[in-house]
Order: sequence, then structure tokens, then C-alpha cells
Amino acid sequence: MAYIDESCLYLKDKKCTLCQRVCKADAIDFKQKPQKVEINVGAVILATGMEPFDPGENAEYHYGEFANVVTSMDFERLLSATGAYGGEILRSSDRKHPHKIAWISCVGSRRVTPGENSYCSGVCCTYNQKQVILTKEHNAEAECTIFHNDIRSFGKDFERFYQRTADLPGVRFLRSYVSIVTEDPITKNVTIRYSTPDEGVKEEEFEMVVLSVGLNPPDKAKEMAARFGIDLNAQGFCLTNPANPMETSQPGIFVSGGFQGPADIPDSVLTASAAGSQVGELLDYRRGKLSTERVYPAERDVSQEEPRIGVFVCHCGANIGRIVNVPETVEYALTLPNVVYAQEQLFACATNSAREITDMTREKGLNRVVVAACSPRTLEPLFRDTVREAGINQYYYEMANIREHNSWVHAKEKEDATQKAKDLIRMSVARARSLEPLPEYDLPVDNAALVVGGGVAGMICALSIADQGHEVYLVEKEGKLGGTARRVHYTLEGMDVQAYLDDLIRKVYQNPLVHVYTGATITEAGGYIGNFVTKVNSSRGPAEIKHGATVIAIGAEEYKPMEYLYGQDERVLTQLELEGLIAGEDDKILNAENLVMIQCVGCRNEDRNYCSKICCTHAIKNALKLKEKNPRVDIFILFRDMRTYGYAEDYYREASEKDVRFIRFEAEEAPTVEAVLEEGKQVLRVTAPDYILGQKLALDADLLVLSAATIPSQTTQDIASLFKVTLNPDGFFKEAHVKLRPVEFATDGVYLCGMAQYPKHIAETISQAYGAAGRVLTLLCRDIVTASGAVAQVDENQCVSCGACITVCSYGAIDFYESPQGRRARVNPVLCKGDGVCNTVCPTSAVSLKHFTDEEIGNQIEAALQEEETVQLLMDEVV
Repeated sequence: MAYIDESCLYLKDKKCTLCQRVCKADAIDFKQKPQKVEINVGAVILATGMEPFDPGENAEYHYGEFANVVTSMDFERLLSATGAYGGEILRSSDRKHPHKIAWISCVGSRRVTPGENSYCSGVCCTYNQKQVILTKEHNAEAECTIFHNDIRSFGKDFERFYQRTADLPGVRFLRSYVSIVTEDPITKNVTIRYSTPDEGVKEEEFEMVVLSVGLNPPDKAKEMAARFGIDLNAQGFCLTNPANPMETSQPGIFVSGGFQGPADIPDSVLTASAAGSQVGELLDYRRGKLSTERVYPAERDVSQEEPRIGVFVCHCGANIGRIVNVPETVEYALTLPNVVYAQEQLFACATNSAREITDMTREKGLNRVVVAACSPRTLEPLFRDTVREAGINQYYYEMANIREHNSWVHAKEKEDATQKAKDLIRMSVARARSLEPLPEYDLPVDNAALVVGGGVAGMICALSIADQGHEVYLVEKEGKLGGTARRVHYTLEGMDVQAYLDDLIRKVYQNPLVHVYTGATITEAGGYIGNFVTKVNSSRGPAEIKHGATVIAIGAEEYKPMEYLYGQDERVLTQLELEGLIAGEDDKILNAENLVMIQCVGCRNEDRNYCSKICCTHAIKNALKLKEKNPRVDIFILFRDMRTYGYAEDYYREASEKDVRFIRFEAEEAPTVEAVLEEGKQVLRVTAPDYILGQKLALDADLLVLSAATIPSQTTQDIASLFKVTLNPDGFFKEAHVKLRPVEFATDGVYLCGMAQYPKHIAETISQAYGAAGRVLTLLCRDIVTASGAVAQVDENQCVSCGACITVCSYGAIDFYESPQGRRARVNPVLCKGDGVCNTVCPTSAVSLKHFTDEEIGNQIEAALQEEETVQLLMDEVV
């Protein structure tokens, strides 16, 4: 969406209204006056976001002084199709493509110098990796260097993302603090000075330097805090309750997203849902009172009309437009049979573009719509809705994926990518000609929920749903509620976890709408969104539970190490075991003189290629607690990258100030541990490299503590099979979409929260539990839901009752019944997900899939072959 900033000539000097004169939508009005509007509300959510750090305030960065020193936000605009150079990465000094670029991490973060922030902004390491990948896509020969301290790729799948970046040719990760020294007066190249362990201090020239800036509190945060009567924390963000991160110091006022503290997109999305759920608890008595039902125009019957197809080709910013010649593709689309209209769009999914599709469908009398853009998985529902708004059946819509299936995989073959885009559109148009209208199914919703897992996530989610008036069945496999939190005694911030847990369990048992089943095993799970049936055996006996939504919150487990003499020497512990001994004030802990911790045990390796996210903070927490109880103890933490993101960075600094020693090692030089006999007693000796001294260090430890990986629960695979949900490569549950739907599964009506999704701290678990509850309520507060019309159907005259379709159906949607012709297969359209596996195995072709009929697919194949035949004819003519 366009906006007018402070550089506007009219706002400055009342000159020039050119934009107003050319705007066809009459969207610009310079005569508008500020209005004060009074609104009566029962709750407030503060979602004011955050601001990028401004490096211009610090002379050492030379931002605004050296032409080719830019911030990461500036670089994002360079990458954008709507940016200054139309998606091209160009230097402002000479409009040339930079070949050699450096990224400097932690600008404005992890610094205690005046004007900068002591905390870690959390997102910078990953976004500069993203920018390097995109830069390499623009120019495969580019040389990219990331200067960093620790690489903090702690999020789900982030470790693989980091490795993907590091494996690109011409990419360097250099662990060093740097300074920007000079700018060449002629070339405008920038020289950086940095240190190396092998070669000492070096200077190197780059054509562009990107400052990876951190995140600040929102502008005027203090003014806003005073207006709403809320408190801010020491970092200038909203002060929240550790036991409820959406809760401010003022009752009825909640917070979500970046105003809580530095946050990425998935966290912002789920905390928005979480804040909404808590407002729902507060204002449940008002639910539905102000809502209005959306009314679509009457559906026009176009089944007997000649196909009139409209094609809309998306630039997707630079994602498609930088590779595919979109105008040429649009011109080609207009030559295809039955295509009466075609146009390009910058972002087809934008509100104005979606409205344009609706308007053009009406204006041009279109009865089929093809959108050539990105993945149907993400945006097909949106585009179907635009067709429905135009008054035709939504199944007259077809999508050609020219991004994931084309521009993203053919970035270096622009001409071929353009040709492939034409091929994909031609195939989609051919299929669109034979599309048929389909009805959808209204299903009643059982307004109860099932929560699987009675840890912190499960209990919080259950209580939030129950506090909004819905019955909840809470199923826990152990004999007691609490999960892994039973082994956690305090948080880094000092919260008494056991007191919190006892209070939570009390609330669960006192809530009349929460029905608890402990010692429970789920034996069977079936049904569909709004109408699930789950069978459970528990300490209360067998039960059949009917519910409209399911939440999976089964938690995770601590890895039991096979390394470093764990299980062989009683002096070797895990962090959770150490925490229990500290809480119990065990003498061997309180009297220890030397304690060594080893990080990344059991993860960030070939077996578990992920970061367990919580281990570094856990080590700092236990180290500080030990120092509090026994200041004389010497503590050594051996690490690869200290991933104390967010406010935990301040505690990392505090540990260092209290003489906790941090010794870094690389994966290929991991520490070794052995029990050595000296002076008649076994000494636990840890050997690790010291890159500063250039030699090995030998540390004799009274206790060795392993920061063990967090791994999926042993029941994860069984639960995934029962509820028809998927796992990621690491064995954790896979959400429907990491950014847009972080607490939902692709299976409708099933939701996710807690460590079952990925390792996380208690505060993050609480946020996600409320977030899942918020999404559940969007289902349970409705009386009906709508199921897709794209389902399988059986031709009874061709069915031979072999049962092959029943065997392969993952959703239990097909069964036998006695028809007049005898036993035949039939499809329950409510259960069917339209995956099409059944019709591929049917030996008599009795099963077909609506919206993917043989005719439709055949037309696509024929259209694909048409181009090949044309090429062959041309070759024959040449011969």
C-alpha cells in the first residue's frame, strides 16, 4: 500500500498535488483533518511493534557518511521489487552491482555502550543469512562475508538454514569484532578492520557493507505507557508477567508481538492469537454480539456458457518478476483459447489486487479465473474467495504455481523460466476450461475440545478454552499433571516454577469444565473437524470422548547422553539433574570446587541437526544459581555458540562478570572426557581447545554437567498416526505454516502447542498455549464449519469391492456398504481430504476425484504436449 511521508512537497510548502490528480481511486485527500474518536471497549491489546536501531547516532558505523554503508532494512528495500532500484541490488554511489559485500552482526545489540542495547535482538543472525541467500540468487558469483560473534540460529529449522548459507560457494562466516575504517574517495569502497586467531588484525575492502541492525522499543513507548498506565521494563519494552507474557501491569490491557520484546514473525502471530484468547476470557459474555455474517452475492450459473477465462499473472515482488518476463507472459496468455482477459499484478494477494480480480471478473463477464502466482497451499483459499465475491462458484478458479515450481528453481535460466511460466499457464487454462461447480458441506460443530498432554502447555490451553465456556477433556499419560516442568524449579528470571505449577494444577482440578484423565492411553482417534471421537483408557476406566477440536501438547524429553561417561560416572549429570540437586541443596553440589559444563550434547550433529534452543540459557541459569549458593566454585562452560537470545543476554553478561569462564570449541574439536587415576583417586579430566593460546586446556572437574538435547516425546509417532498429523525431519510436530499458521496442523481442527512443536522456554510455552486456545476458539464458537467439495466419489457400476481404496485411505473416509448391486465402496465426503490416493490404486477406475477429474488432468497433459509437438514440427522443418 502506498503512503505519503514527510518529504511530500505539498505537506512542506503546499506545492504539487500530482499524486492526487493521477490517483484513479481518489484515495488521496490533502484536506483531511485529525479527528478524535471515543470508543468504549472492555479490553485493549497493544501491538505497536518495534523499531529498527538507528546506527546514524554512532559515528563508528559511518552510516549516512559512507555512501555504501547501508542498514539491513535498507538492504531489504534493495531486494524488494518496489524498492529504489526495482529489486536490483545496486550501490547508491554509482548504481553498480556490488560483487563483494560484508554483513556486520549485532549492530545496536549485545552492546553496553551508550545509545545501544544490551539485549540480543534475536532475529538478526537469521535475517542476514536470508539476505546472503537472496544476494547469491541475484548474483551467484557474489562474495559474501558475515562478521559475527555467536551465530544464533536457535529457531525451528534455523540450524539447517545456517548450514545452507555456510555451504554456498563464496560465503564466509568470520567470528570477529570489527570496525569500519575508511572509504576510498574514488571507488567509494569501504575498508573493514577485523581480527583473526591465526593472522592477527587484518584489513579488507568491500564494495558494500550491510549493518545488521537490532530492534528497539517502539517510538514514544514511554508516552504510550503513561497514557495506558502500564509499566516498561529496563530495556524500554512493555513489562509483562513471566507467568503470562501477554499480561501488562494494568488489568484488561494485553500486549502482543514486538512490544513484548524483540520477536520474529511466528512469535508475533502466535502472541497475537494468545492475546486474543485472553481478551476472549475477559469478554466472553459479549461474544457474537457485535459480529455480522458475511453475505456473498448470489452464485451465477455459468455451467452452460462458453468458457470466458481471465488470467492474472503475479510479479510476487521480485520473486517471480525478477526471473520471469511477466509482461511477455501476459501477452502469451491472451493468445490461448477461451482467454478473453489477462493482466499482470505486482502482488496478487494484496487487498487491492484481490479486489481487482473480483471487479474484472464481473466487468469482463469471466466465468473461469486463473491466477499464476505462488503456492496454492498458502493462498488458494484467498483467491477462491475473490472468485466467490464475483458471483461464480469458487471451484471455477485454477492456480498456476510459477514461483515454487518455476522462478525459485530456475533463477539462473530466465528465458527458460519465462517459457515454463507460459507452459504452466497454458496447462492451467486448459484445465480451467473443463472445471465444474462443486457444492461444499456444512458440518455441525461439537463445542468441546480434547487436549492431549497435561504439562504446562496443555493445562494453560485447557484452562483458557474452559474459561471461555467450553468443555475440555485433558488427557495425560502419566499419573500426575505437570510434565517436564516437574523437574524445573526456577527460571532465569527467578520465577518459582513449582509454586506456579501447583497453582496451575489446582486451577485445572477446580474448573468444572475441565475433565482430567491421568494414566491415560489413547486407543483410537477418528472423525473430522468439528466432530471428532477419541477413545481413551485411563485410571478412570475406558471412555469415548466426543469433541470438535483437538490440541496436541505432549511435550518433549531430555536426551539421555551416550557421550562423556554419562551413566558410567556418577559425577556426570545433565542440566535438569543438576537443577534438582541445586534445589535440594545437595552437599556434593554446594561443596564442589570445579564444575565444567559442555553445551550442544546430542544436537547440532548428524543425528540431530537442530539447536535445542533452551540449553545455553539453562546453563547460565544453573551457573548463576550455583554462584549464588557457592561463590567460590569455579565454573567453566564449553560452548560452540552461546545462544542466550533476547533478554537472556544480560544474564550471560552477568555470569561472565561473576567469573564464570566461557571456552569456545568447534564441532570438529569437541571436548574429550576421561577418568584419570592420580594420587590414588579418579580425576574427571576434560580436555578442550583454547584458540587464543593455541593449545589444549585440561580441566579437572568435581562435576561434569552436560547440556543435553531436547528430543521429541516417545509417544510422538503414535500420536501423529492417531490424529493424522505430520512430523518434521527432527521428529517434532510440523505446523501448517511456520509463519501464517504456527499453532495449527494441516489437518483441520487439530492444533499444536508447547515443546511438542519445538523446544522452548516456559514463557514461550505459555504464549503458544494461549495462542492455540485462541485458534481453537475460532472453531468452537461456531455452530457449523464448511468442508471442501473437492472429494473422491465412487461409480458403483464399476466398483468390484476389492478394498484397495479403503486400504490406502489415511483418513478412514471410505468403507463398504450394501447397495442394490451388492457390496460397494463409498466415500464419506466429510472425512475425505481429496488427496487422490484412492483413485490411483483403483484397478477399475471406479474412484474419481472431483475437481481433479480425468478430463481436467487429461486437458492439462495435452496442453503440455502441444508445445513439445510444436517444437518438434519446427525441428522437422529445419531438417
